Amino acid sequence: MKIKVMIVDDQAILAEGIRSVLASSGELEVIAIAENGQKALESMQKEVPDVVLLDIRMPVMNGVVTTGEIKKRYPNVKVLILTTFDDSDYILSALNNGACGYLLKDISAPALIDAVKNAHAGDTILPAKIARKITDAARMVTSGREIRLRKEFGFSERETEIAVMLFDGFNNRQIASALNLSDGTARNYISAIYLKLGCDNRAEAIAKMKEALNG
Repeated sequence: MKIKVMIVDDQAILAEGIRSVLASSGELEVIAIAENGQKALESMQKEVPDVVLLDIRMPVMNGVVTTGEIKKRYPNVKVLILTTFDDSDYILSALNNGACGYLLKDISAPALIDAVKNAHAGDTILPAKIARKITDAARMVTSGREIRLRKEFGFSERETEIAVMLFDGFNNRQIASALNLSDGTARNYISAIYLKLGCDNRAEAIAKMKEALNG
């Protein structure tokens, strides 16, 4: 069975170009093209895709808001951002709203096809350039916050880095991709953080850190 893809982009000529690229793969089928997030959600009421390729800057409803709405209504749909903008705020907002990856439009045709397939398989899609942006953004926190967490809970340097990312809403897979760790290694670090915080889950961990930072 082919992977059903929806393209959401307000530039019609680009959307058609992406459709042509995806159509060259026998494993993918573009079931719809929408010019903005609102139109995409309307289209999804008729047929739900497996993967949505979504631009960030669009009129009516932008990609960040659209990502959140899609994941709220259709949690199993994979949302893959495809845009010209590599601003870290866009990247972090999209990932925190549930996007499984973030691609730039200078990507090659074979790489785009592979990214759609891999997203459908459950992978997080973050090219090296984007992963570096996330890492840089994660490091652009006040040194005071890192120092306080390290002093309060005895975190190592890497644990502090990951604790800050947990605090900022990153999931395990995003942390692993951003820091170039295996999923298992990231989980081990997070387990160590939970142990030092004296808690069992992410919500408790964030609450403990918030209490320490606000105290």
